[in-house]
Amino acid sequence: MKILSAAQTRDADAYTISHEPIASIDLMERASQAFVDWFVEQFPHAPGVKVCCGLGNNGGDGLAIARLLSNLHYQVEVWVVRYAEGTSADFATNAERLKRLFTPHEIRSEADVPALSADDLVIDALFGSGLSRPLEGLAARVVEAINGSGATVVAVDVPSGLFVDAPSTGPHIVKATHTVSFQLPKLSFLLPQSAPYVGDWHVVDIGLHPRAIAQAQTPYHYVEESYLKTLVRRRPKFAHKGLFGHALLVAGSHGKMGAAVLAARACLRSGVGLLTLHVPWSGYEIMQISAPEAMCLVDTQGQYVSEVGDTTAFNTIGIGPGLGTKLETGTAFEKLLQRTTAPMVMDADALNLLAKYPDLLPLLPPGSVLTPHPKEFERLTQKADHDYHRLELLREFARKHQVVVVLKGAHTATAWPTGEVYFNIAGNPGMATGGSGDVLTGIITALVAQHYPPGEAAVLGVYLHARAGDLAADARGYSALVASDLIEFLPGAFGAFKM
Repeated sequence: MKILSAAQTRDADAYTISHEPIASIDLMERASQAFVDWFVEQFPHAPGVKVCCGLGNNGGDGLAIARLLSNLHYQVEVWVVRYAEGTSADFATNAERLKRLFTPHEIRSEADVPALSADDLVIDALFGSGLSRPLEGLAARVVEAINGSGATVVAVDVPSGLFVDAPSTGPHIVKATHTVSFQLPKLSFLLPQSAPYVGDWHVVDIGLHPRAIAQAQTPYHYVEESYLKTLVRRRPKFAHKGLFGHALLVAGSHGKMGAAVLAARACLRSGVGLLTLHVPWSGYEIMQISAPEAMCLVDTQGQYVSEVGDTTAFNTIGIGPGLGTKLETGTAFEKLLQRTTAPMVMDADALNLLAKYPDLLPLLPPGSVLTPHPKEFERLTQKADHDYHRLELLREFARKHQVVVVLKGAHTATAWPTGEVYFNIAGNPGMATGGSGDVLTGIITALVAQHYPPGEAAVLGVYLHARAGDLAADARGYSALVASDLIEFLPGAFGAFKM
């Protein structure tokens, strides 16, 4: 699913109006009906609804929603915020239609702002996706009243005051409980700084012309299961282990062998044909007991990795979980980068070594996959000014080094060497636990070993990891979830695709 800018969304509206064809007021009605259909399902027995409307088309949506809900016998009150003299044409049309049922209240001064309470159900239709400056004056006072009430708030398309294509500024942004977005999600919904305002967001289909969306050029995509199914490869009947790759996993150090265990077990559970581990010799028995399906190479050092031998037998190399950053380990990592051409999957201490020795970055094999969390990514690049700046740094890094970068988070963003970014759809806060990233390293390493293109391996691996997390959370809850649970529930995640 594409993620369009505010301007592109307006263009898609205009294209639909022109090519369906459909009058703009009828497209507004269709959008409002889609919102109401969602609303009725979510709040079938709401005692009363209070709708706050601006003067543009978002306000027009609010007036139409109020009328449709009133016709369904909801008790509806409407407040129109008169922060300006004019209105949009479709707002005016819907205002006339609503007057046949009842007359909205008007807010012309601060004294007119309604007193809201925590028992209220408020629909925010003040401003839409085209907002480009912070709210002030009367509109800001209304937002303060909404946020200070503790009411359940449902935003129409976008929480008022939130920018969709740039960092929002100023304190006056509606804090929605739910946001119902028309046709497509907005980029801001997927970024951490927007979370306090967006709440739980939902997308409703308003029938924008598919050609308008297909023609729109954007680097940003929201991954759907229908797309993931196109990536999945079926195993042939006469398959053998040689068809599914031979991965090398370089991991572990004294006190951190658990990370190697998690990555190895996840890799084995993710379909790799053969797995060989390179670990310090003190980790040999641990690995042989914990991952008996894997072969094991031992380092000459007992507590850390100091060398990696011939890697020509492996078609991908995963490196980093529990590795440590000793000087000898950094030297071994540099030598490995100098001689290998196989794509590598790098996490944890491999990323820390890259940050510590940035001269190694030009040695990254093309198509390698890096899986940093935001702090690790910051050490690789620079401190971002805001979430949008971090996205630009992400795309720039992936293009410059011709690698895939998996920036982990609630909606993990996977950047391809082309500069495209794919946001993940699954996962939950219970996955914020030590070892979760080691499991992801193992999954992606297995998929790359199975000859999935690195970008597709990353997008698919991120989803499978997150889906396993959701299954684990259903069984264990958020607080009790641990990283090894993700491995336990990987079969269920893979089973959805019959992999």
